[in-house]
Amino acid sequence: MSTIEKSVEVGVPIHTAYDQWTQFESFPQFMEGVESVKQFDDKRLHWKAEIGGVTREWDAEIVDQVPDERITWRAVEGTKNQGTVSFTEDPMSKTTQVTLHLEYEPEGAVEKTGDVLKIVDMRAKGDLERFKDFIEHRGTATGAWRGEVKPSGEVNP
Repeated sequence: MSTIEKSVEVGVPIHTAYDQWTQFESFPQFMEGVESVKQFDDKRLHWKAEIGGVTREWDAEIVDQVPDERITWRAVEGTKNQGTVSFTEDPMSKTTQVTLHLEYEPEGAVEKTGDVLKIVDMRAKGDLERFKDFIEHRGTATGAWRGEVKPSGEVNP
């Protein structure tokens, strides 16, 4: 497994940054290579993305979600990955640090070479920068889900 950790400071309050991140189906607007994200319910998502010139699909499950704090997921089928995006507000400046921790398993020679060349690392950094531009330009989230998913699997909408 390879690991990436990247952060970006966004010029919006924590609830705005968090609320936008809960709008998974909007990810193709700022995530390079993500073709679509379909959300089936409060915990289940289907991703389709181009990785190293190859289309990959996977189902992911949100395993821990606390409003204005973190969202943790893991792939349950398809391309192997898991991670957490966390949110920390600077109360003085009203900015939010968004931190992505991603673990993934490169598949095949092309993806393994891309991993060595840090292509996914650079893409993650670019995705966070595009998220920053997206939410700062809008100033408000396109929607929000303020529910909670507990590690036990319980969902509190």
